Amino acid sequence: MVIHLLLALVLASADQWPEFRGPSGQGHASDTGLPLDWSESRNVVWKTPVAGRGWSSPVVADGRIWLTTSTENTEGRRRGVSLRALAFESATGREIVNTEVFRVDRPEALNGKNSYASPTPIVDGDRIYVHFGAQGTAALTTAGDVVWRTRLDYQSQHGNGGSPIRYGDLLIVNCDGNGGEGDAYVVALDVKTGKTRWKATRRSPADQAYTTPLVIRVGERDELVSVGAYRAAAYDPANGKEIWRVSYEDGFSNVPRPVFGQGLVFIATGFQQPSLIAVRPDGTGDVTRSHVAWTLRRGAPLTPSPIVVGDQLFVVNDTGIATCVDAKTGTIQWQQRLGGTYSASPIYADGRIYFPSEEGVTTVIEPGTAFKQLAVNSLDGAILASMAVADRSFFIRTHSHLYRISDITAGGSRVRGFGGSRVRDAGAIQRQVAASICPGCL
Repeated sequence: MVIHLLLALVLASADQWPEFRGPSGQGHASDTGLPLDWSESRNVVWKTPVAGRGWSSPVVADGRIWLTTSTENTEGRRRGVSLRALAFESATGREIVNTEVFRVDRPEALNGKNSYASPTPIVDGDRIYVHFGAQGTAALTTAGDVVWRTRLDYQSQHGNGGSPIRYGDLLIVNCDGNGGEGDAYVVALDVKTGKTRWKATRRSPADQAYTTPLVIRVGERDELVSVGAYRAAAYDPANGKEIWRVSYEDGFSNVPRPVFGQGLVFIATGFQQPSLIAVRPDGTGDVTRSHVAWTLRRGAPLTPSPIVVGDQLFVVNDTGIATCVDAKTGTIQWQQRLGGTYSASPIYADGRIYFPSEEGVTTVIEPGTAFKQLAVNSLDGAILASMAVADRSFFIRTHSHLYRISDITAGGSRVRGFGGSRVRDAGAIQRQVAASICPGCL
């Protein structure tokens, strides 16, 4: 049933990538005909500048790519940041929405690696939901008009991080602060009004974390798996009641989103000694001693999320060590240094796994019990945001630009008008050429 549900989510729409890590929330894409290799002079359909600074990942729906960003406010004597929602036309890369959602005069301090716009938005029908941590959460129309705004109060040492998710008529967010008792919680907002529907306070002790929850189906119940400092918990997503919890002694400032496969939930425990635990999600209460199937202590990530493909679980840690383990047993099948440093989460698409590094280099491998590298692709710019996949294309955000990467020689012949050369100006893209790559986009 779980496999069928995952397939249904992924296959529901190949031209949609509505949230962080895609339709399933686990980094799987159903698109085929995707490019194996690219560079600044190969398979770039368009490249367009993105104003400001932000590490939210692209989301795609109805011919638009949505991002958030932060720009400096320098009007008069007022200093601060403008937190904005952006939309770009999928066919051409042209910016079509640029809306200020919040203005913050005295923004919180940040980790040097973070931004004021790191959580990924959600696209759902005619609504866009954006989250900027404690600085604000909002709903917008696809025209960029703000429907509602709210602020969720908590203190975060390193800024915002985790992205919201949608469950029915609820928008659910992890708010893991380090400001003392009650400052770490999970909250569900009404998608129509932004009002709080339920709030589950983390057990003590609590601390900072920056994770995105995941809803899974276990037997006859839905579970909201939410990773926090020192423990992860599964809640009933309809009302916030705790179902089970699992503890890890020295784990906080968690970032990776959990994944689910082979009957197990895979959870990264965070700093200071990172590990990855596999938990059977059919328990109740404290399952620390009864439901942990195995633990990976060598090569566990602090930032990138894992990915399950078939019988294997793949991870890359922040220092570039990729690991393949048997998802059921935790047995390491291979480890390989990819090179570089990593924050973005890998994706599985068209039978391949793509690992983008902070240096702008994406290593492509064939999933399996032996390491097989297929390609190494470079772009000009740092990559900390995760890729989006839609319309037989990758949408990649660097520190300064948004790219659309497609196989422009698909079908064995080069698409007229590209000639394999780099397309530098998004506005110069001919719509009829884009339509040949992406039927239905226009």
